[in-house]
Amino acid sequence: MPTLPGSGVRPRALALLLAFGPGAALAQGAPDTIALDEISVAGAGGPPKAAFGVAAPPGSGPSVIERPVGEIVTAIGRRDVIANRPATTIGQVLVNSPGVTVRQGNGPRDVVVSIRGNNARSTGVVKNMVVLEDGFPLTQPDGASRFDLTDPRAYSRIDVFRGPQSPLFGNYASGGALAFRTRTGREIDGYEVGVDAGSFGYLNHYFTVGGVSGPYEVSLFASDFRLNGFQDHASANTQTVNLLASYTPGPDNRFTLKVINNTLDVDLAARSSLAQYRINPYQRGCATAANAAAGCTTFNLFRNGAFGATVPVTASEGAFGRNDRRTIVAGRWEHDIDADTTWRAQVGFDERNFDQPFYTSSSRGSYPSYNVLTDLTRRGEVFGLPAIGYVALSYNAIDNHIALYNRAPYGGPRLGALTSNQEAVQSNLGGRARGEIALSDRWTGVIGVSAENTWLKGRTLTYAYSANGVTPARADIDRSFLNVAPELALVYRPDEALAVRGRVATGYATPAASTLFVTPAGVPGNNTDLRTQTNLGVDLGVDWSPLPDLRLSLTGFYEFFRNEFVTQSPGAGLLSYTFNAPASEHRGIEAGAEWAFSPGWRATAAYGLNDQFYTRYVEQLSAGSLTARFDRAGRLIPGVPAHQLLARIGYDQPSGPFKGVGAFVEAVYQDGFFLDNANLLKAPGYTILNANIHYDTDLIASYAKRLSLYVEVRNVLNTTYIASAQPLANSISAVTGLQNGASVLATTTGSIFAGAPRSFVGGMKLAF
Repeated sequence: MPTLPGSGVRPRALALLLAFGPGAALAQGAPDTIALDEISVAGAGGPPKAAFGVAAPPGSGPSVIERPVGEIVTAIGRRDVIANRPATTIGQVLVNSPGVTVRQGNGPRDVVVSIRGNNARSTGVVKNMVVLEDGFPLTQPDGASRFDLTDPRAYSRIDVFRGPQSPLFGNYASGGALAFRTRTGREIDGYEVGVDAGSFGYLNHYFTVGGVSGPYEVSLFASDFRLNGFQDHASANTQTVNLLASYTPGPDNRFTLKVINNTLDVDLAARSSLAQYRINPYQRGCATAANAAAGCTTFNLFRNGAFGATVPVTASEGAFGRNDRRTIVAGRWEHDIDADTTWRAQVGFDERNFDQPFYTSSSRGSYPSYNVLTDLTRRGEVFGLPAIGYVALSYNAIDNHIALYNRAPYGGPRLGALTSNQEAVQSNLGGRARGEIALSDRWTGVIGVSAENTWLKGRTLTYAYSANGVTPARADIDRSFLNVAPELALVYRPDEALAVRGRVATGYATPAASTLFVTPAGVPGNNTDLRTQTNLGVDLGVDWSPLPDLRLSLTGFYEFFRNEFVTQSPGAGLLSYTFNAPASEHRGIEAGAEWAFSPGWRATAAYGLNDQFYTRYVEQLSAGSLTARFDRAGRLIPGVPAHQLLARIGYDQPSGPFKGVGAFVEAVYQDGFFLDNANLLKAPGYTILNANIHYDTDLIASYAKRLSLYVEVRNVLNTTYIASAQPLANSISAVTGLQNGASVLATTTGSIFAGAPRSFVGGMKLAF
């Protein structure tokens, strides 16, 4: 699967194609800054020997894939987002990119990331984007990604690709892609120890070691994350180990090893209704249902674990939680066939193992998967024009095994009766090709395409219980999907300070087995008619640096979706289900700015506008013996805020006795959004203010090389806000057949997590 880069020893890398020589010289941001939508364009001098495919080798120089021509890419570095602040989740980093929305997931470090609103309706697994780390996929072959395993401390940079990316990244990249880059051995050059601590029992110990010795380069990161939580029953305990190692036996061969292991043990608070949130946003005083405070959320569990009478339990009584493990082991061989041609082969194994007893059901399972990729990059000329070409072939597969149980009340995370057993295999075989051609010293053109076939085969057995016994049912899937995604882009750069870009691209995402086995009633069963989600996007943008220390970026986009996946909850304790909206449109504006307007001063802004609505969708609702149909054309798609803004201003003393002392304040604003297809109920927006002070200095004549200290106050004004809200299904009255109003939706539980109140976090890091 193509990917983003590495940095260091000598630029070149993988992929296959039919073009050569570069008219594309890359505008590369400093590693500790936020690079705003920088793109590569033809340069007058000879081409840098840069990598193009999956990822540049660790420690290599700039690669084309890091700033691919015509793409809308924001590079988020360490400064003000990782290096001098306690970044507890990856969400606090990614909001620095225009077009990115972040939601709280099911666990304190679990976040749901959305690019251009394409995943904003999810409350758990990340979909509609491809996630990679050092060129290796973190997205499994069923399109699912999770960020429990991503400790921000490990990374030197994160690249955010916005818009349809299937021509470059294949299946599931309909909304974009994220490319994480861990710090290389030469970047670390020694070892570092650090600790962060703060409100609500937050504690994170971490350790980093890295260096280069002859042909070997290694970096190792490990962390131990603990949290009690600001809600009842919301503690966390997770450990992460992340290894990146490379061996370069000669000038023409490079070998890379990647290993990630994450273990997770968290207690989950209950998601509330909007009405409960207004009464008791942090779900406090909810230890027992019998003595619960006002506004506490309870869930009804079968007393016998199978059918009949139910009893209400709180999150604590039900012992809601997650106990997961994720292990990734992958390797890559890169070989320079000649000075202008590089071939790479990559293979990886990825297993997600989970035990998740929360709400009215408990899921247990294992998702082992593997992926193989080979690609070739060639630099040269096409019709006498400098060009670079890339071709890739990939195959990946996942074997799903999930058992779903009823929950039984009391006595910890007790299991009730087995309600379903799912087995499915999904595989994807595809090829991708891309060419970048320097049409002149000012114009660069791009053409790309991917084609991929997906196979899904499996079954689910469901069991319904009553006094008369067990009633089994079976649903089978045996489907295949063939998708093709082309891309065209054109970039005009009249001078080094200005670039104008246009792009037309497509994306696709096939259904995953898990979505095919949950019915609109929110129970296991047959939902096997889902189709592939496709989209066509048009982007027009400009990147401008009118002053040496000022960078501006502006992008407008319009995307047309067919069979868009929309996921929503049918009610408390029920499983979320997915359906196809026949036609919808997404349009918006993304803007970014970075300005060092005076010595030591820096201002940063990232803004996104999203306008997403159905153009063709008739929703059918049933209750009792009544059925009604509602035309949702023109309605806004739930879960997507119209406006998102991050603004930061800071100062770092550049010289004198106080050199290294700095501070910044930032505001994060998110608009409100509708929770339902009828647009009857809206979650309110919010603005969060954060303040930071830090000190970073070299240590002279000391065993340690560098000291970093920082303290941060988050949510300075102690604003109560919604960090996550699951979209809700509309309903009708079983008596009248009329659509129920906002008051019914407002009392539907299982939707909302509140965000953290005011908190204080500080830390220190020593580099040796």
